[in-house]
Amino acid sequence: MPSRSEISYFGAGPAALPTSVLETASAAILNHENSGVGLIEQSHRSANSINIITSACEHLRNLLNIPEGYSVLWMQGGGTTQFAAVVYNLVGHWVQTQLDANNGDLEAVKKALGSARADYLVTGSWSKKAAEEAARITGGAGKLTRVAVNAKAATGKFGAIPPESQWELTPAENSIFSYYCDNETVDGVEFPAFPAALEGRLVACDMSSNILSRRVDVSKYAILYAGAQKNVGGAGVTLVVVKDEVLKKQASEEALRALGLPVPPIMLYYPTLTGAGSLYNTLPIFDVFICREVMAGLLARGGLEVQEKVAAQKAALLYGALGRAGGFYKVVPEKSVRSRMNICFRIEAGEEVEKAFLEGAEAKGLTGLKGHRSVGGLRISNYNSVLVEAAEKLAAWIEEFAKERK
Repeated sequence: MPSRSEISYFGAGPAALPTSVLETASAAILNHENSGVGLIEQSHRSANSINIITSACEHLRNLLNIPEGYSVLWMQGGGTTQFAAVVYNLVGHWVQTQLDANNGDLEAVKKALGSARADYLVTGSWSKKAAEEAARITGGAGKLTRVAVNAKAATGKFGAIPPESQWELTPAENSIFSYYCDNETVDGVEFPAFPAALEGRLVACDMSSNILSRRVDVSKYAILYAGAQKNVGGAGVTLVVVKDEVLKKQASEEALRALGLPVPPIMLYYPTLTGAGSLYNTLPIFDVFICREVMAGLLARGGLEVQEKVAAQKAALLYGALGRAGGFYKVVPEKSVRSRMNICFRIEAGEEVEKAFLEGAEAKGLTGLKGHRSVGGLRISNYNSVLVEAAEKLAAWIEEFAKERK
């Protein structure tokens, strides 16, 4: 049986965690801070637990340089639960904004609803699921939500982001919000930067698979969220950064019902959860603890300015090795939108050769390289926990295998 140090794991999530964090967590499970009680056993409302949440929030604020006027929230349910939470909270915010502008006139707001839409940029599997969930909640596609970008339309598969000139955004005055997924884990597509076309709009963003890998201008977003299990921690907790204006300005249940709009479940209603300091119910404190320790390590190594350079260095190593193989490998996405986090590729010689590639890689301790079940192929998940040395080892195998098979 191999030791942990002999394995380089490139799985898409749950992803690898720093060994030092796991060692600290292992001790905390048995006896947290000499309390005689394991961290998993402690009350989520104890002083220890509240300190963990508070310090985790501070670490995130420091790493992302979160400005005043934003709240940090820890939730359960993974990123997928946020597909619904985003809709409930931003529709509620839009309704109250309209009521304020129309002196509480519900009929005027009802009329505005006729042309108001939330725009979804569908650039991969996860944004597609988010758009489908939004349509399901609001009464069907086109009623309150619409697909403003369908990156699959032209080719029948994901792997590109159309030029912004081709986006069919709702006019700004009728826009409820705009939504996109910053990095698509299944399809290997990543937005190079914040879309210029969304400047000045209310924007929600799924950053589950590239959060804390580069610097972000939080002020451009109304909501950003991330499931922890890629770059921050383990599965079981989701971080949410939400603009305070969204929290403070929410329509009442009575107004939403009068307009025929859905009322948010209490566990998806951000104002309730932030008002309770993320402790409206029993939050998995151990998962937040893991996130805190991972973020403390990032801060100690120089924060996101350093991590951004490391992520780019590793991605360049891996894409460079694939490119030097003279066409033996085919990188799936277009070059301009290739993800730094999820490097998706195929071997032109076919699935049997891909299987041989995986077997050879595992023999060298390079694991977790199989593509998502929905698309097949091969995928390198180059998250923050992947060391440069591991990327170098994998790059060497990529080149070695291509030479052997040519």
